[in-house]
Amino acid sequence: MQDSTEGFDLAQARVCVVMNRGSGKKKHQELRQMLEERLAPACGSYILRESRKGRDLPALARQVAGEDFDLVIAAGGDGTQSAVADALTGSETIMGVLPGGTFNYFARDLGVGEIVEDALDTILDARVEAVDVGNVNGLIFLNNLSFGAYPQILKTREGIYKRWGRSRLAAYWSVLVALRRLRNPMQLVARVEGESRRYTSALVFVARSAYQLDSFGLEGAAEIRRGEFAVLIAKAKRPLPLMRSALRMAVGRSAKDDDFDLILTDELQIETPKRRQLVAHDGEKTTLDSPFRLQVRHEGLRVLLPRDGVSKTARDEA
Repeated sequence: MQDSTEGFDLAQARVCVVMNRGSGKKKHQELRQMLEERLAPACGSYILRESRKGRDLPALARQVAGEDFDLVIAAGGDGTQSAVADALTGSETIMGVLPGGTFNYFARDLGVGEIVEDALDTILDARVEAVDVGNVNGLIFLNNLSFGAYPQILKTREGIYKRWGRSRLAAYWSVLVALRRLRNPMQLVARVEGESRRYTSALVFVARSAYQLDSFGLEGAAEIRRGEFAVLIAKAKRPLPLMRSALRMAVGRSAKDDDFDLILTDELQIETPKRRQLVAHDGEKTTLDSPFRLQVRHEGLRVLLPRDGVSKTARDEA
């Protein structure tokens, strides 16, 4: 086992990079070349494993997790990072992060670098540290989990991405388009420390990314850094009020008492009358069964961080 107080010995490590090949041919080729030139020579052994489609990533990550590598590096966006983290959580295998998505919240929270070049510098001169991750019914998530409107937003975003390409503007526009189509709010019960609370809401957002909350000017980031969830339950029940809340959030003017209820805890259960629910997690969609048992897996995932302890995240953007 590598000591978290010392540098990670990459020269003695068996290393596997997991990449989503469908993320763009030119981008993929450039990254492959960079890894061959900078990373491979520094490793004890090096191999690249690729999935042709995003939906194949979880199975590939689980396969790699069982192959006795010392370090598995996830190269891609938050969905790729989440799939690899799900396979590695609870094991001794260490995870490295090479960001390649639109928002890259996990990389920013860790401070490993917001672009591939900086993140690769981290891997080449790193230390090991165990970090907290979220768990819902056995599924690991890194940044956020949501019920209600947001899974529908992801559906809409996929169509907008196909037509206009991936960008932050397209992602934000998909929010407004999906909310306009929203019809029926959810009835739910949240059970926290033996207390039951009933809500009617169009959106439940469970945050594990302090950077993401900071970027929207929302409360709860400090508690996340201390190992809790920030659970935001929208007070809006219909499209127009929810759109207003979303717009206030987008410009950093959301007010907790006006827009949503906030629950801070490291464990809770959410129940909905509908047994099967589409759930969004780290930009992906999965159908899960109610009740939804959420808990923070404290120090559940071993990751590489900058050896000098200095974050590479540009905090002035938050």
